[in-house]
Amino acid sequence: MKRIFLGLAIHNHQPVGNFPWVFEEAYKKAYLPMLEALEKHPGIRLSCHYSGPLLDWLVEHQPGFVGRVAELVKRGQAEVMTGGYYEPILPIIPDEDKLGQVRKMTEALEKLFGQRAMGLWLAERVWEPHLPKALACAGVSWTIVDDAHFKMVGLSDKDLFGYYITEEQGDVVKVFATSKHLRYSIPWRDVSEVIEYLRHEAEEDGSKIAVFGDDGEKFGIWPGTYEHCWQKGWVEKFFTALEENSSWLTTIPLGEYVGSFSALGRVYLPAASYAEMMEWALPANKSLELASLKHKLDIEGMQDVAQYTWGGFWRSFLAKYPEANILHKKMLRVHHKVYKARSLGNEECGLDDLWMGQCNCPYWHGVFGGLYLTDVRTAAYKHLIRAENRADALLHKGRRWLELEVADVDCDGQDEILVEGDALSLHIDPADGGAIFQWDLRKREYNLQSTLTRRPEPYHSAIAGPGEKKSEGLVSIHEAVRVKEPSIHHRLHYDRYPRFSMLEHFLPLTTSLNDLSSSLYTDLGDFAGQPYGHTVRKEADIMGVTLRREGRIASRGQTASLVVEKELLLKRGHENFDVSYKLVNLSRQPIEFLFGSEWNINLLGGGNNPQAYLNVPGETQESRLSSPREILNSQELTIGNRGLVIALRLRFSPNLRVWAFPVESISNSEGGVEAVYQGTCLFLHIPVKLDAGKSLSLVLTWISEE
Repeated sequence: MKRIFLGLAIHNHQPVGNFPWVFEEAYKKAYLPMLEALEKHPGIRLSCHYSGPLLDWLVEHQPGFVGRVAELVKRGQAEVMTGGYYEPILPIIPDEDKLGQVRKMTEALEKLFGQRAMGLWLAERVWEPHLPKALACAGVSWTIVDDAHFKMVGLSDKDLFGYYITEEQGDVVKVFATSKHLRYSIPWRDVSEVIEYLRHEAEEDGSKIAVFGDDGEKFGIWPGTYEHCWQKGWVEKFFTALEENSSWLTTIPLGEYVGSFSALGRVYLPAASYAEMMEWALPANKSLELASLKHKLDIEGMQDVAQYTWGGFWRSFLAKYPEANILHKKMLRVHHKVYKARSLGNEECGLDDLWMGQCNCPYWHGVFGGLYLTDVRTAAYKHLIRAENRADALLHKGRRWLELEVADVDCDGQDEILVEGDALSLHIDPADGGAIFQWDLRKREYNLQSTLTRRPEPYHSAIAGPGEKKSEGLVSIHEAVRVKEPSIHHRLHYDRYPRFSMLEHFLPLTTSLNDLSSSLYTDLGDFAGQPYGHTVRKEADIMGVTLRREGRIASRGQTASLVVEKELLLKRGHENFDVSYKLVNLSRQPIEFLFGSEWNINLLGGGNNPQAYLNVPGETQESRLSSPREILNSQELTIGNRGLVIALRLRFSPNLRVWAFPVESISNSEGGVEAVYQGTCLFLHIPVKLDAGKSLSLVLTWISEE
C-alpha cells in the first residue's frame, strides 16, 4: 500500500506590547479551539510552537491551558518546538543574544512541558547561511524553512518530501521545507482536496513526509477563519479525515521523523524567507511589479519560469524603512551597553528587556501591521530604554550623568550627534536637516520621536478608487486586499521627509493647515532634509549643540541667501531643553515667508484616545491628539498622555501660531487596510518679513512636567 507521513507544525505568536484583548481574542478563537480539537482527536500528532510573549501570557492568564498542552506532550501526541524566546529575527541579532534567547526558551519548555525541545521554529522563516553554527551551539537539531529556500538552489516540489542536512563550519542542522501548496490549501480548500493531494503523493516505500508549517492564528483569527474553521467545522472535518485515512496517511511530529528516517541529502540554502516576505522587502514599486509578474506567469501557465522569480532580502526592510533601521541600531547600541554592564558581574543588567526589544514584529511590514503598529513599536522602545537604564546605572555607578558623542550610529556613512544622560537622550542627524530622530525620556522609558513616515506601499494601488477589491470565496490574507473604509483613498498622503522633529520649513504665506497635513505645500527653502554644519560644547553640567546651514529661499520671484542657526542646550539630570533659532537674511532684498519648526511626537493618541491631549492656557476644553486644530496666537501649550504619565509643556517666544494634526498612515494588517495613527505633528510657525541683512530670533523651551 502506498503511504505518506504528514508533519503538522503550528506556530502561535503574539508580539511584545500587543493589546491584552488581542491575546484574549486569539486564545478564545484560535489557541483554545485547536487544543480542544486535538484532545478530541488523540490520533492527530503534531509539532507545536508557542512564542515566549504568548507563553508568558498563557502561564499568567490561562495556566490550565498550559497544563493541557503538557498532557498532549506527555502522551506523545505533541512535541514542543523551541525558538528565540521573544521571537526575534535570529540573523539580525548578535550571536550572544541568539544563543541566550534560544536557551531561555528551551529551558522554559522543559520546565513547563517536561520535554527537551530539539526542533526550532524560525521566526518568519528568515534564513541566512551562517545560522547553522549558532543553532547547533544552542542545541538545535532541526528547523523548518520555506520551500522557496530550496527552490532557489534548484530543487523542486518533488524533492522536498523529507529533510536535508546543512552546515556552517562543520556544525550541522537538519532542515525541512514547509509546503506552499499545503499552506495555501489548509484551511482554505475543501478537506477532500487536501486528502487527495496527499494520496497522490503517497508512495510504496512510505518514507515521504509532506510538511505543513504555518501560523496558528490562521485557524480562527485571520478574517473569516473562526466561522470557517470552527463554526462550520473545517478543522473537525480535516482531523476526522486524517483519522479515517490513517491506514496510509500518518501524522507524525517532525522530531520523531528525524529520528526514524535518513536525510535526503545535503543542501546549502541562500538568504531567504517565504515568497511573500521577499516581495514585501522590495521597494514598493518593485514589490508591485514582482507580484504582477508572478500573477501573469501563473495565468499563462508558466510556472516553470515563475519558480525562478524571487524578491528581495529580509534585511532590506532596514533600508526600506529608516524607522526600522533606527530601532535596530538602537537595539545594537543597547546590546553593547548591556553586555558591558554584564561583564561587571551583575545579572540585573537589562538582558531580558534587551531581548524583549528584539521581538521581530516592529522591524518589518507586509500584510501584517508590524512596524506600522504604534503600540508594538512603542513597546520595543520601552524595553530597550529600560534595558539601557539598567545597564547605564551600573556603568555610571548610579550617578547623574550627561555625555555627548559624535558617531555614525545608524550606519549611513554620516555622523550623528548623541546627547545622552540619565534623564534625557536626544539623537540628532546633522546630515538630514539637523533634525532630532530619537527623543528618550529615560525615567519614563519612552521614545517620544517614534513617529512613522507616510510612504507608498504596494497595496495602495488596490485602494486608489472607491470600494473594495472583492475575492470569491474564502482566501488567504496573502491573496486579498480588504479595505475597512470605502473612502480611505482620499486619505492617502505621502511625506517628503522623515517624520523627525526640529525640521525647518519656509512656506508661502497663503499655506493652510490642510496643505501641510496633506503634503500639498510648497517649500520655498532648501533646509528640511538637507545637511547642517555643527559644533558642540561641553561644560560640567551643560551640553550645547549648534547646527547651522546657509541655504537658499525663493521670495518675490527671486532667490535669496538665508542662514538658519539653531542651538540646543541640555542640562545634566533634567528632561527639559531649549532650542534657540536665529534666521539671518544675507541677501540685498527683503524676503517674506511663513517660517515653521516641525515637531512630530508620538504619545499614543490614536483612536481618539481620551488620555492623550493638547491643552492651551486660557482654554477650558482640551483637544485630542488625533484631532486637527489651529492655535492662532499663543506663548505655550501642553501635550501629554495621562496613561503614560507624560506631560510636555512647550513655551515659545515670541508668540507663535500652531497647527496640530494627526499623522496617519494608510496601512495593511490581517483585518484589512485602515488609517493608523502614527503621531501628532506640531507645526510652530510665524509670518516673517525680513529686510536685507536683518535677523529674527525665536526660543522654544520643552519642559517635562513631573
